[in-house]
Amino acid sequence: MNVAILTVGDELLAGDTENTNATWLARRLTERGATVRRILTVPDDEGVIAEAVREWSDAYSAVVVTGGLGGTHDDLTMDGVATAFGRSLVVNEEARADVLETVAAFREANPDLAEAYDLEIDADAQSSIPEGSRPLLNPAGLSPGCVTENVYVLPGIPDEMRAMFELVAEEFDGDGVSETLFTPAPEGAVTKQLAEVRDRFDVAVGSYPARGDVHNRIKVSGRDAEAVRAAVAWLRDRVELVENGETGEK
Repeated sequence: MNVAILTVGDELLAGDTENTNATWLARRLTERGATVRRILTVPDDEGVIAEAVREWSDAYSAVVVTGGLGGTHDDLTMDGVATAFGRSLVVNEEARADVLETVAAFREANPDLAEAYDLEIDADAQSSIPEGSRPLLNPAGLSPGCVTENVYVLPGIPDEMRAMFELVAEEFDGDGVSETLFTPAPEGAVTKQLAEVRDRFDVAVGSYPARGDVHNRIKVSGRDAEAVRAAVAWLRDRVELVENGETGEK
């Protein structure tokens, strides 16, 4: 299963917010055996979002979009997804009921805050999703997500995104497998072995220099579990390895 990740937000492009969502999603999808083929960050621009969603929906098994949900002027992700598929935004009654319930619970739990500030929540705007989409209720926040065709729309707030992804995690799978090895050898000392193991076993091999007190990493990946196991066994006989990535140095 080939997946693309699209993160939306001017604040990501400006560096005001660290894009932890992309890293978390890529790791989680890979754990499930899916293969992440693209990661892109785009601004809060309906046309740009629509163009990326339209292109990637055709090119990949699934597209995961995060960010740009809510009721403010720059929350344009739902608009962009609707435009990509030529659909209208419509109020989803299930999502609307959940939004109202969440707002009521917040007011009850925070009476002083609710009294001090005029919380203007447009339930219709919050619960509008592309027509014909499957709503994804937000278990950790307010704004719902949705599934439109093969496009999964999730919130940008990390806790909310992670909680909502778990609602659909079982829908992502694949036959991708990988194993990570650790070596104290410098990257330049294993270049020949890494090139040869790729040719011998039809696997992908990544070499990642150490950071801080962690040894260099070698990651062997592929779609054939037996080929990955054979490649790892071959490397164990030819590359100095350690069982734990930590060097013990501080």
